[in-house]
Amino acid sequence: MKLIVGLGNPGDSYSKTRHNLGFLVLDCLAKRHNISIDIKKKKSLIGKMRFNNKKIIILKPQTFINLSGEAVLYMASFLRIQPQNIIVVCDDANLEFGNVSVKKYGSSGGHNGVKSLIKFLKADDFPRVRVGIGRPSNTQMPLESHVLGAFSKDELKKLNPTIEIACDMIEKILSGDIDNCMDGCSDSVATSSQKELSTSL
Repeated sequence: MKLIVGLGNPGDSYSKTRHNLGFLVLDCLAKRHNISIDIKKKKSLIGKMRFNNKKIIILKPQTFINLSGEAVLYMASFLRIQPQNIIVVCDDANLEFGNVSVKKYGSSGGHNGVKSLIKFLKADDFPRVRVGIGRPSNTQMPLESHVLGAFSKDELKKLNPTIEIACDMIEKILSGDIDNCMDGCSDSVATSSQKELSTSL
C-alpha cells in the first residue's frame, strides 16, 4: 500500500495560493482516476484508488502545513505504512515555477510541511515530488508572503501543465522504484548522486 500526501493549508482563502500546490496536484490526480478526496478522518481528507492493482490512499492534511506530520503519522501508523511508501507532494521555492523535481530522500529544504513530516515520522527517506514556485521577483517581499500569495498571470499560464507533469511523476513512482523511474524518463535530467530527477516546461 502507498500513501500519497499533498501539502497545503485548509480553507478557501488558501485554496489558490502557491503554498497549496500539493493539494492542487492531488485534485488533478483524483480527477484522472475518477475519485474524490472527501472522507474525513483524523484531521485529514482522504481518498482511495487503485493503481496497477495496488491500493493507494490519497491524503490532504487539514492541520495547516506546519503540523502536517501529525496527520500523516496517524494515517501511516494506522495503515502500517513505512516512510519509504509515502509520496509527498509539495511546493518548492528553490525551484523555478514550472519545474518539477522528484527526490528520493533528504532534508526539508526549508519547507515547514516537510520539516514537520521528518519530525513526526522520525525519518527523511520518503520520496517527494517538488513543484517549483520560485522566489519573489521583488527582493523586498518576504518569502512567506510569496508562498501564501495568489498565482500571477504568467504563472497561471503554466499552472495546469505543471500540475499535469507532477501527476505524471507520481504515477511513474507508483509504477516502480524511483531509480527505475529516473532511468526511464528520457525528457528529464537525472542527477544520480542526489537521487533526483527534474523536468520543466
